[in-house]
Amino acid sequence: MSKDAWHARVECGREVGAGFLVSSRRVLTCAHVVRFGDTAEITVSFPGRRDLGGITASVAVHGGWRGGVTDPGDLAVLELAREVPLAPAVFAPPDAEYGGELVAYGFPKGYDEGMLASYRALPGPRISDEWVQLEATAAHGQPLVAGFSGAAVTLADGGVVGMVSAVAGARGVHAGRMLPSEVMARYWPGLGALVPTDGHAAEARGQLYELVRRAGRTASPELAPDRLYVDAVGLFGPPLPPGGFASLEQAARYVQWEVPDPDAVPRFADRLAELLDGTPAAPSPAAASPGDTPWSPIVVEIEHSGAGADQVTVEVSAYRDGHRRPVGTRRLPRSAVRAYVQERIDEAFTQLAPDAEELITFVLPREWLNEPVAHWECSDDDPTPLGCAYPLVVADRSRHRSGRQRHQLARKWQKLDAGGTAVHRVDCGSQERPPSLRRRLREQDAGVAAYAAPPTAARERFDVGVNVPVPVLLWSRTGCPGPDTDHDGPCPGRSFLDELDRAVAGIPPAELPRHILTLRETAEAEDEPDRHWAHGIQLLWDDPRCFPEPTACLHSPVA
Repeated sequence: MSKDAWHARVECGREVGAGFLVSSRRVLTCAHVVRFGDTAEITVSFPGRRDLGGITASVAVHGGWRGGVTDPGDLAVLELAREVPLAPAVFAPPDAEYGGELVAYGFPKGYDEGMLASYRALPGPRISDEWVQLEATAAHGQPLVAGFSGAAVTLADGGVVGMVSAVAGARGVHAGRMLPSEVMARYWPGLGALVPTDGHAAEARGQLYELVRRAGRTASPELAPDRLYVDAVGLFGPPLPPGGFASLEQAARYVQWEVPDPDAVPRFADRLAELLDGTPAAPSPAAASPGDTPWSPIVVEIEHSGAGADQVTVEVSAYRDGHRRPVGTRRLPRSAVRAYVQERIDEAFTQLAPDAEELITFVLPREWLNEPVAHWECSDDDPTPLGCAYPLVVADRSRHRSGRQRHQLARKWQKLDAGGTAVHRVDCGSQERPPSLRRRLREQDAGVAAYAAPPTAARERFDVGVNVPVPVLLWSRTGCPGPDTDHDGPCPGRSFLDELDRAVAGIPPAELPRHILTLRETAEAEDEPDRHWAHGIQLLWDDPRCFPEPTACLHSPVA
């Protein structure tokens, strides 16, 4: 078996590019190579192991590339449908690309088995702090043409130093460009654990990024990135960069790549572990099972009472030790629902175990799913929005009660627990019809889907996601206003999807309720919360294993 069998060929519709294996199920490539992944199947093959055949894949992480020639973030992490028995690529240390011959393995037209191109990295500053310029070592050699995008750029010994992101004479540029490893790590923090940096052992790097991943699900003011950085480098270490750090990921990258002290990474990791739970993280970068969070739901179920258009029945219950404990049921006019829910949620907490991980779940009729329940105040005395105080999700009432769909959802959650999943975008400007969307979500076994438009503006497409069923749906309550919107210019729905891609990359679906809580808190803390992209975020999250008892039908109690 070739030790370089990790080189990959990537097909997406009519687009052909390259990629490279970085774990048993993950392949790095350019975002523009798989830009039609929402409507076309992504297939990955390995020329060094033709017996493996073509393997379907989905986009697990998107670097945020917006489609322009000079837009940054042209990176995508693909999740293969199955593991492959190949040794992944090995990365070289940062800045190793200068001074020698570099080789790229691509797939120009007519060469499905691949071709090699010899280039060198031009010394000097990175272009826009993003790209290293590549120039051919010989005029008669294989040029970087279409089919090389996404190819690993390697040293003579096979160590990866970057990825081809623009080819000569194509996409508006006249010289090849690559994203060096350090830049790629900006868009996928997990890469930091794979790239060797001076004095930082692989175990320490893996521990650091595992802790950062865990911290991303924890809302705590103690996890201040600037403070952690100072703890790691000491009073006499490099000063904070201007403006400090916007996130723990950014601080961790800076410590790994920019701080020469080899003890800075383990100090950062040890301090972060202390703040999280007082125990150091496991040295392996493998995550704990995403299904490990023992959620204890408090369920607010609302249904039409049948006693009039304005009358609804509200039932509040809490789950403890797998059993549902009713808290209260009442028929109310719609205007009185909020006050009743505030009182009963407060009472429901008395039914939970002291160490329970509460999860507020609103089970709503489909036409209510866009209600701003996350913005309801905790109580008359506490104006904190419920969605900023607790993890809060919504669920579709008909799906929540369907034995058929509960069975399907339970099976899908078992698959989600086994590994990560891509966010499947449902764009507002797309001409995709509901039957085509249904087929796409079924064929790709979608676990998470995100909508540019709220259910009120795209009901048929939203119904598809609910009915397939996709376990997790995300949207902005104030996203794209509807199909009549001019999609040639900026669109709030499309912007929401772009921001969401970056915000939830790498987050296990089971941990999304806690992560969305953090995003809601961040938006609420802004001077103008309404202008923050996550202000109106709504999360439909439905894991039947959290609700083991079938819910009895709501009744209309005697007034």
